[in-house]
Amino acid sequence: MNRRAFITGVSGTVLTAEERAFIRTTRPWGFILFKRNIDTPQQVSKLVAELRAEADFPEAPVLIDQEGGRVQRLGPPHWPVYPPGAIFSTLYDIDSQLGLAAARLSARLIAADLIDLGITVDCLPLADVPVAGADAVIGNRAYGNEPGKVAAIARAVTDGLAQGGVLPVLKHIPGHGRATADTHHALPVVDTPLAELQRTDFAAFQPLADLAMAMTAHVVFSDLDAAQPATTSATIIERVIRGTIGFQGLLMSDDVSMNALAGTIAERSRAIVAAGCDMLLHCNGKLDEMQAVAAEAPWLVDEAKARADRALAQRQQPQPFDRIAARNELDALIGRAGVGA
Repeated sequence: MNRRAFITGVSGTVLTAEERAFIRTTRPWGFILFKRNIDTPQQVSKLVAELRAEADFPEAPVLIDQEGGRVQRLGPPHWPVYPPGAIFSTLYDIDSQLGLAAARLSARLIAADLIDLGITVDCLPLADVPVAGADAVIGNRAYGNEPGKVAAIARAVTDGLAQGGVLPVLKHIPGHGRATADTHHALPVVDTPLAELQRTDFAAFQPLADLAMAMTAHVVFSDLDAAQPATTSATIIERVIRGTIGFQGLLMSDDVSMNALAGTIAERSRAIVAAGCDMLLHCNGKLDEMQAVAAEAPWLVDEAKARADRALAQRQQPQPFDRIAARNELDALIGRAGVGA
C-alpha cells in the first residue's frame, strides 16, 4: 500500500476518533512523538502500536527528538537524563577517544530506551556548528565549533543509535549554527559568504552525507538564496544539500508549523515539496493543520519512495547490550572529565 510523503504528530497520549480516521484515510509515511504524547512506558508502547495499526503499516517509522540535555522528550521518572552534546565536545578536547566513546554509549543507551517502546527513529545527530552571537536554540546541543570534531562526534552518535536498532536523522542540513533567531518563532538570515559556509557549516555535514535521512534548516543563506530558507529553496537543496554536501538520502523538512516559514500551512507544504524535499514533517498535533499538510503531500513515488524504502531497509536488529554496565561506563567517562550530565 502506497504512502503519502508526510510525517505527522498527534495531539495527546491517546488517539482521538478523528485522528484514527485521519490516519486511516490519509496514509502518512510516519509519525513523531513529543512530550504531550508521553506518560508511562506502557502508554507510549500502546500509542506507538496503535499508530502503526491505524496506518496499516507495521514498519511505519515513529520518530522522536531524544538528544539529551534540554531536548529530551522522554525523561524522569520513567527514563534517565542524558548529557547534552556539549559534554562530548568537552571530553573530546581532553581525549578524542573519550569523547567519541561517551557519545556512542549515550546514543546506544538512548536507542535501548526507544526500542523498548517501539520507537525506531531518533532525530539525531546534529552537525550544526554554532558561532559567537548565534541564537541559543542550538547552544549546548552542538558537538563543538570545529567541523571535523562535530562530524566525528556525530558519527559516533550515529553508530550508537544504529547498534541499538534505531535510525538517525541528521539535522539541521545545511547548518543551523549561525542562526540569530529561534526558527520556532522567526526566520533567521545568515549573510556569511559562501566560501566561509563551505569551510565551516557545510564541511561538518559532508562526512555524514551517507546517512539515510536528514532534516532541513529553516534558515536563509543570503549568498545562495536571499528569498527562501533552505527548506523551501530549490537552489540550496540542489546546489548545496544534494551538490556540495552530497547527501542523497531521504530529505525531510523541519516542522511545517514553525513560524520561520511564511504563508498558510498549505502554502508552506507546497513550497517545501516544490523545492525538492522528499518528506513533509508536521509536529504540533493540530488536526486542521494536519489535514492541510496531508492534502498537499504527494504520494511517495519514484526517487522519493526509493529513498524512503532505502532508509527503512538500513535499520538493524539491536546488538547484545548490557544497559547497566553501559550506563556505569558513561557516567565514569563523564566523571573523568569533571563534568556532569
